[in-house]
Amino acid sequence: QLQLVESGGGLVQPGGSLRLSCATSGFSLDYYGIGWFRQAPEKEREGVSSISSSGGSTNYADSVKGRFTISRDNAKNTVYLQMNGLKPEDTGVYYCASTLGSRWYLHPPQLRADEYDHWGQGTQVTVSS
Repeated sequence: QLQLVESGGGLVQPGGSLRLSCATSGFSLDYYGIGWFRQAPEKEREGVSSISSSGGSTNYADSVKGRFTISRDNAKNTVYLQMNGLKPEDTGVYYCASTLGSRWYLHPPQLRADEYDHWGQGTQVTVSS
């Protein structure tokens, strides 16, 4: 059964860093594009970053460019989101999601929730002093 499990969230002060992990099981990560999304209280879910199945191409929302870095280790079936320079507006539940397709080998999926087939349960990130 295909599963995605996020970890690494927590409470951090503004300017701090966290690294989120998305551990996958039940499928070979080699064939999937992966995205990270977040949802703040009373706000819609928004795309944060995505990565092609080869790992060679990435995509970022303007709000996180230069601060967040997505990467993947297909051998470990894990995708990471390194978050630096965190701001209070980065607070929310962070989800990883997968989408199957050969088209994602070179190009990362779009940051649209309807592009993705499976989702994790999320991990809470709180940025506060």
